[in-house]
This record gives sequence, C-alpha cells and structure tokens, in this order.
Amino acid sequence: MPVLTPIAVAPGIAPAVAAPEAAGPATSIRRSGSLWQLGIEARELTTVISQLAEQLEADEPEQRSRALAELEAALLADEGNKQALAAKADATCWVIEHLRGQAAYRQQQAKRLTDLARSDAGRAESLEDSLVLVLTRLQPGATRFSFPNHELSSRKSQAVEIDDEQALAQEWLVTKTTSQPDKAAIKEALKAGHQIAGVQLVSRRSWRIH
Repeated sequence: MPVLTPIAVAPGIAPAVAAPEAAGPATSIRRSGSLWQLGIEARELTTVISQLAEQLEADEPEQRSRALAELEAALLADEGNKQALAAKADATCWVIEHLRGQAAYRQQQAKRLTDLARSDAGRAESLEDSLVLVLTRLQPGATRFSFPNHELSSRKSQAVEIDDEQALAQEWLVTKTTSQPDKAAIKEALKAGHQIAGVQLVSRRSWRIH
C-alpha cells in the first residue's frame, strides 16, 4: 500500500492524499526486489499517476489529451510484464479511490456550507425585518433612513398574492405540460423486437473498484 500524506477529513470518509514531489515519467519506473524498495516505488507510482490525473482537468484540450496518452502509455509499456502492469494498475486504483473519497468529502462540505449559507441568509432577513419594523414605527411615513455608514431605502412595487388557487376561474390559469421518453417501456419494446425510430438498445459493462 502506498504511503500517502493525509489531510483532515470528515468521519467515515477515506483520507485524502497530497502528492509528494514528482518521481519522473511513469513509464520510467521499474520495480526491484526488496520490500522497502517496492514500497518506495509504489509511492512513486501513485504520485506520478496523481499528477497525470490532475492534468486530465486542464483547461487546454491538448494538455488533457497528452496526460491521457501518457497514462495509457505508462500502462501499455508493461503489457508483457504482468507484475509491473498489476503494480501500475493497483496504483491507479489507489488514486481513483482517493479522488472519489475526496469528492464525497467535498460534497458533504458543500452541503454543510449550503445549510450554513441558508441559515445566515435567514437570520439576516429576520434582522432586517425587525429593523424596518422598529424604524417605520418611529417614522411611519419615511421611505429612506440614513445612518453614519449605511442607508436603508425602499421602493414601491405591486405583486399578486393568491389566497385560494382553487377558486380561480379557468381563464386565470395557465396550463403547463411536459413530456419525456418512457425509457422503461422503450427498452421492453426493443427487447421484444420492435423497431423505434431514433432509438437504439446499447449494451454497457460497468466496472467497480473493490
């Protein structure tokens, strides 16, 4: 197992890793016999693959294509060496697992921040309502309030409030309809031999790292 540098993560989430210094092109890495050396080489493999994975999200299409080609070349370079190929594939799996764990952690953080933002916005709205209530009670006709560092202004607008939508006549209602393909029915029809224009049944194989 490669030696990875952990970062703080939420409970239950796999630790993220920070890539060490580059160890050179992946295709130049070769494995020796000692356990100690194998551990170093496993870390180097993981580092290089992590760096290539970062380039897969580059802004330039050429850079992404180059990183993908280099990664594929690194794996194909040991096509005839099962042990070396397995080592590189294993290192790639470690990087994939790390990225997915990091994605899950960041999704949790994003949800937490969204909840905090909603709470902050709600408290700000309530505080503003209270301030306006007090100021307009003291000066009922005022439409603007000035303070040393801020100004509270208002504008007049009109909006329709619906108390009972069921009581509205049809002429005041807008009917909206949506449609989408019934994929379950289409799939069964195609499997039964029916031809449907603009549709095809494709077979896919899904993979999972475990």
